[in-house]
Amino acid sequence: MTDTIDALTGVRYHAADGIGRITLARPEASNAIDLPTAVSLGQAVSQAVIDPAVRVILIDGDGPRFCAGGDVAAMAAADDKPAAVRGLAESLDAVLVTLDATDKPVIAAVRGAVAGAGLGILLACDLVVAARTTKLLTAYTSVGITPDCGVSWLLPRAVGQQRALEMVLTGRPLSAEEAQAWGLVTMAVEDAELEAESDALATRIAALPPFATGQARRLVRSSWTVSRQAATVDEVDTVTEAARRAFA
Repeated sequence: MTDTIDALTGVRYHAADGIGRITLARPEASNAIDLPTAVSLGQAVSQAVIDPAVRVILIDGDGPRFCAGGDVAAMAAADDKPAAVRGLAESLDAVLVTLDATDKPVIAAVRGAVAGAGLGILLACDLVVAARTTKLLTAYTSVGITPDCGVSWLLPRAVGQQRALEMVLTGRPLSAEEAQAWGLVTMAVEDAELEAESDALATRIAALPPFATGQARRLVRSSWTVSRQAATVDEVDTVTEAARRAFA
């Protein structure tokens, strides 16, 4: 069974074989995200989240770059520039909060530039497959703005405060290998192998029991905001329900 959403701007969505694939599709703009693209991304994420046939969400991008961040040109062209920035930041952050909260594993397949809001998308994912030529950077201060899309909250949790500050304050790009060493990337692969490796990873996880993978994701990602005692109670309740389902 397959499912697509045709009326999307800057995004494609296709679901088949348990995988909901969301593709950023503005290669002419390095997949930078403007407001219509953010809205379409939200529609695609919502569809993948609610579809019971989707067990894994895979996010990738058209062309040589995964995502150059927010569409700076669109912001600069707006009559009310601060309002345009606020509207885009709020819209896109709401999408990423939904993605972060889902109980379905999320994989990113990235190449080229992963910058700004693109880094926010990556941080909302659980596993990241990166082409070796990929460069990851915050890119905010270089254009005179500050982090959004959860980057200031998620990045220190992924790499530590000092490394996060280095990335944010200096804008220094990380290679795929360095990002892997820092914990931002799960695996770095040859550029020609990116699609095959990310598809194989998504297929492998989609074949696992969905309650187990989804709840394991939820337990780990929610651990930042709960006490050790609360986490233990949640773990015991969840593993009991998992056992009920697995051994029925």
